[in-house]
Amino acid sequence: MPIFRHWKYSLNGFYMNCSSKTKTKKLICFLGIALALLFLSSAVFLYTAVAPVRYEATVRRNAAKFRLESELVFAVIRAESNFRADARSSAGAVGLMQLMPATAEFIARSAGGEYDLNDTEDNVCMGCWYLAYLGERFCSLTEILAAYNAGEGIVRGWLQNEAYCDGAGSLTVIPYPETRRYVQRVKNFYNCYKLLYF
Repeated sequence: MPIFRHWKYSLNGFYMNCSSKTKTKKLICFLGIALALLFLSSAVFLYTAVAPVRYEATVRRNAAKFRLESELVFAVIRAESNFRADARSSAGAVGLMQLMPATAEFIARSAGGEYDLNDTEDNVCMGCWYLAYLGERFCSLTEILAAYNAGEGIVRGWLQNEAYCDGAGSLTVIPYPETRRYVQRVKNFYNCYKLLYF
């Protein structure tokens, strides 16, 4: 792989620069570089395991269609189904983006089309439509993701409670532990995708 060849040449060059030093110093130079490369390769492996890219064409196409960031859609899918197209939750959520049948019916009525929740393309399309819909109704990513998880009506109720909002009326406290963990999880994946792929 080109990146490993680059590291090899960099290592050789650095080692040659150290050639005038004592054997101990050369050994320290070599070990330092080896440890740095090991750390870097481990970090890359960890992040790619945490933030894989699958169904890339489908995600990018639908994200662009609804003016969403691809990394956000990848992050939601990673948190919802871990890219399992056949995922089913105990509550009845379906597919990559784990949409409830009632939510899918709402989307179909609002978007004026027919969709199959079990079809990967349709599932991602509906999920992206719903994220865009929530994005038009809420002010922050926290509120959008909370609504995706807990429901639009629930989040609107939280926004009417001063105990859950800051002075500007933005949601700062998520009272549902599951939703709070979900929002943080998606944000973590989102940051990984932005760092690694975009």
